[in-house]
Amino acid sequence: MTFLIADTFTAALARLTGEEQKAVKTTVFDLQVSAAHPAQALPGLSLHRLDHARDRNFWSARVSGDIRIIVHRTDASLLVCYVDHHDKAYAWAERRTLKVHPTTGAAQLVEVRETVVDIPVHRLVEGAPEPATRYPARDTHLFAHVADAQLLEYGVPEEWLTDVRAATEDSIFTIVARLPAEAAEALIELATGGTPKARIVTSDDPFTHPDARRRFRVLTNAAELEQALDAPWERWAVFLHPEQRELVERRFNGPARVAGSAGTGKTVVALHRAVALARANPEAQVLLTTFSIPLARLLRQRLAALVGSDDAVAARITVDALDEVVIGLHERVFGQPQVATATMVSALIATVAAEQGQRAFSTAFLQREWDEVVDAWQVSSWEAYRDVPRLGRKHRLSEAQRQVVWAVFEEVVKRLDRAAMTTVPRLYRDVTASLGGDITYPYDFVVVDEAQDVSVPQLRFLAALGGRRPDALFFAGDQGQRIFQLPFSWKSLGVDVRGRSQVLRVNYRTSHQIRSMADRLLDEALGDVDGIVEQRGGTVSVFDGPSPEVVLADSVEHEAQVIADWLAKHVADGVQPGAIGVFVRSRREVDRARSAIARAGLSATSPAPGAEAEPGKVVLMPMHLAKGLEFRVVVVAACDEDVLPLQDRLETAGDDSDLDDIYKTERYLLYVACTRARDALLVTAVAPGSEFLGDLRPQARSRSP
Repeated sequence: MTFLIADTFTAALARLTGEEQKAVKTTVFDLQVSAAHPAQALPGLSLHRLDHARDRNFWSARVSGDIRIIVHRTDASLLVCYVDHHDKAYAWAERRTLKVHPTTGAAQLVEVRETVVDIPVHRLVEGAPEPATRYPARDTHLFAHVADAQLLEYGVPEEWLTDVRAATEDSIFTIVARLPAEAAEALIELATGGTPKARIVTSDDPFTHPDARRRFRVLTNAAELEQALDAPWERWAVFLHPEQRELVERRFNGPARVAGSAGTGKTVVALHRAVALARANPEAQVLLTTFSIPLARLLRQRLAALVGSDDAVAARITVDALDEVVIGLHERVFGQPQVATATMVSALIATVAAEQGQRAFSTAFLQREWDEVVDAWQVSSWEAYRDVPRLGRKHRLSEAQRQVVWAVFEEVVKRLDRAAMTTVPRLYRDVTASLGGDITYPYDFVVVDEAQDVSVPQLRFLAALGGRRPDALFFAGDQGQRIFQLPFSWKSLGVDVRGRSQVLRVNYRTSHQIRSMADRLLDEALGDVDGIVEQRGGTVSVFDGPSPEVVLADSVEHEAQVIADWLAKHVADGVQPGAIGVFVRSRREVDRARSAIARAGLSATSPAPGAEAEPGKVVLMPMHLAKGLEFRVVVVAACDEDVLPLQDRLETAGDDSDLDDIYKTERYLLYVACTRARDALLVTAVAPGSEFLGDLRPQARSRSP
């Protein structure tokens, strides 16, 4: 008998208390044993057929005095469907049936339409700001023009066709919340002007259909079951969207990249692909990496949730930041390096420039020229500097000007060498040059998360590791979240992902309203230096929520009260403090936000990057530390005119190109912060506020005290 678990069960399990979850897990393990040996009745395993359920294959398994597990039981399979307190569990089963869709062939848990008397309509609160993006205005129903046969191809259950065809802008999210996920996503995409893909798969087993595999998982042993139950809220660790699964399992004949806006599951794909490569290649070593040490810590935690007790696979996956990897390899061959800090190099550049009487270029310009051209590209001679295209640096330098600038950098390099000091890009240069010689290739496969912020030296190193081997390099990233690096040509460094780049378009983390507003900060299409264009307009969110608020306060005091009232309201509605994130542009604004949090009667914690937050406290941090995090509700505070974009950064601009990139990355920072929110978002500033707020909503609302 096949034993399966449904995503509806793991979602319900996560809502129980810790003690209740422990008891449920014990019973589920008993159910798995029962499925493996159906002829042997387990003592204490009380199964009872639900007489009032429409589907006669629904049974109840008793966990305790009041907790019941709902299972779907046939001669061929045992599916664990749901868990809750007695009456709620029975009511759930009585409203559902397990069916094979007549057109797509996928197994679906379908809500019985006759039990729904009235479908409540979500309406905007009077006086609330309009969503940034709404569906195309129509006088008729959204799907009046769509034939029933087409709706069936999208996975809409037959009994829901009438409701779907009657859907309007006000009722669509209420209706799709009751439908199987593939139908919901297709209808939302159709309503926003897209063309959904139908997945009609011929198979003898409806549970092997790609859409069924996203909600039902076959479990073959106790270790797999333990993994599925250990972190029920981490549904990504068990269930994958078909587009994600295709990227996880696909074989590529060269470097590949998955893109997509925030919340589309790029990191999920990266994690699953690393595990899939390790399992498919039992002798291989896999590196799961990213540009940042804190992000690498988060990846390490999530990998542990995904791998579970499979120690053999975990042992062959290394999770480290790229800098950690290269420093370790350097120490193995060359010994421990003496790395000059950015502050030391900056001071050295200023000293040499002053000694040479160089006044034509500011120290800020020289520093950026060193960071982004000379050190990044490891320019080692006058001839190389004279001819370097200076990608991303549009400030034109004549040959005479370059000679003046190069004289400074040449002396800086000499003094670093005399002091036996090096820089991080030079470590990458030395290690990259030694790969295959002094350094044997340490990894068979490399998976890179947050790839949009990988630097030139880092990409050169990765290209040397596997730029020409099939499946060796896999990247996940979003150009709209690039906040640390200038754009540059990957192809010129040996990493060509053209023809092997795919964009994910289903957003699981952020409501339609929040995603729509945040998307206004970015262009609908983002292109890279190699000509690969990411079309972002087709992204859809799979759930609805309240419209985000953008508030311009009259003073810092007034802003604090707005934030306090908003936080207090959500806490009163049941949001736990640990599910709240508050972001500011820099550490200068942290105390300002902390006082607003305290006014709401809450405490704030500012954990070190990658560290666990203190339980029961609101998480407060600068925007650049927001990557990889998500919260039910988010406040982005202190978005003042002189704060965002950050005035200090604007003053360091050496030329128009610098200024343009600063504005872009500051805009991207705000996008990253806003898209950490799942359900609710508040953006605040003291009037007139950042110029970016006008993009979030054309007329940001001002409140009087």
